[in-house]
Amino acid sequence: MTDDDLDCSYTALCEALAAVGEAQAPLLLSMLSLSLMSRFDQADQVLPLIANAQKQCGAGAADAA
Repeated sequence: MTDDDLDCSYTALCEALAAVGEAQAPLLLSMLSLSLMSRFDQADQVLPLIANAQKQCGAGAADAA
């Protein structure tokens, strides 16, 4: 994916999150995550991505405290 593709995709995600609203954002993200995960062949391709995202969220929470 090019930088332009990534920017376009990120923008579309932000716009979709804004359109569904804060209350529905977790549902949209869950549905999107499941859709993207289904494109991988094996769980061992997805599990490191989940762990990395969780780690980054944890690091953000620790920084904010």
